[in-house]
Amino acid sequence: MSFENLTEDNMMLYAAKAYDKPNCIMSEFDEDMKKLNYLKRLFHRYHKKEEIRERLILNHIVTLNNLFGPEATSRLLFFSMSEKDYSALKTFLLFLNIMPNRVKGIRGKDIVSSNILIDMRIAEELRKLK
Repeated sequence: MSFENLTEDNMMLYAAKAYDKPNCIMSEFDEDMKKLNYLKRLFHRYHKKEEIRERLILNHIVTLNNLFGPEATSRLLFFSMSEKDYSALKTFLLFLNIMPNRVKGIRGKDIVSSNILIDMRIAEELRKLK
């Protein structure tokens, strides 16, 4: 099975192959995968209530990055998020210095970083953390 293009059919297998946690049990993998949905909810809350929980989002992204590596993490995140969340997601990934120039094969297309705007409200909040 090729992972050049992530789809609903192969996303979990791609994640399992990229998962870098020897001797884990399936429930640990499932818990780590839930972080993708939790991030999705946090970004949804940001759009609906204009409330950003930047430290929690950073924590989840760092954890995912440690488990899957930067390339797989960015692919899984962009695959899981809606396009309206791309700007916020890019801002966090840039802050962590793990935003690739191109995210390959997300539902049949590549996502080019330079085509996504930076969310300035989030950028201001992240600057306060430095």
